[in-house]
Amino acid sequence: MIDHESDLAHVREATERLLNAAASLDNAATAGPSRLPGWTRGHVLAHVARNADALVNVLQGRPMYPDAATRDADIERDSGRPPAVHLADLRETAARFQAVGAEPADWSRTVELRNGVTDSASRIPFRRWVEVDLHHVDLGVGYELENLSEEFTIREIEFLADRFTGLENVPATVLRSDDGGTWTTGGGSGGVTVTGPAADLLGWLAGRRDGTALKTEGGPLPELPAL
Repeated sequence: MIDHESDLAHVREATERLLNAAASLDNAATAGPSRLPGWTRGHVLAHVARNADALVNVLQGRPMYPDAATRDADIERDSGRPPAVHLADLRETAARFQAVGAEPADWSRTVELRNGVTDSASRIPFRRWVEVDLHHVDLGVGYELENLSEEFTIREIEFLADRFTGLENVPATVLRSDDGGTWTTGGGSGGVTVTGPAADLLGWLAGRRDGTALKTEGGPLPELPAL
């Protein structure tokens, strides 16, 4: 069962970590490249702030973004701001998200995200936690996938494995972490087993690592569609 209140607390903690990291960035570091192709650290910080506003829209029954072009334009517009402006924006948008999350609501209701994707409102805090913590890793400032909590890592592996389940272009795949976790994904022919550290499994599923640290049996490492 999803505990949205617990996830909101995790979001607060993850946001504080991100804010502390962002506060150490000067103008040059903020304008420097992140680990996401084509994005500076400023792009990442702008995206995290705009995502908070977008998820407030979701929880309040509005479209997540007006359209894809507007989403991209807003991130580009805000990417070049000074670090202090990024920090203020991150704090303010995070506070708005937490305030909406604290309002009485039917958390079992279905909400709509981008591209017609729907989910339970109760999962939105976890989705926000993912945005904050994974993009903290994307900044490339010393916070790594190995630093993510065990709860986060397991839940995000489960979430991403479920996302790729049933896809005919992904071979039926068993995922096994070195610490004993097991998941299944894919839906095509064949049967591949992928084994390795949980952080590397998460990194591969989330498009953050190339999978070279993983071992495979029954076939090559499957190619996953972009998230």
